[in-house]
Amino acid sequence: MAETRPDPADLKRARQTRLVAIVLAATMILWMGAQFVGGQMGWETRFAFLFDLAAIAGFVWAMVVTYQIWRGRRG
Repeated sequence: MAETRPDPADLKRARQTRLVAIVLAATMILWMGAQFVGGQMGWETRFAFLFDLAAIAGFVWAMVVTYQIWRGRRG
């Protein structure tokens, strides 16, 4: 029985997909945690906006990489 090796492009897409999933989950958990801790400790609003911007950056990055994965599968 011949052993078939996975396509390197499929392995790259799988790694990218896993990375996107990890970044999305970590971003959401850290953002919610920062909002909760900030509310409990009475942090200034500017710190909440800082965490919001960091979360938005993580989500935008994940969307861009997801789009690249999608385009790679179509081509």
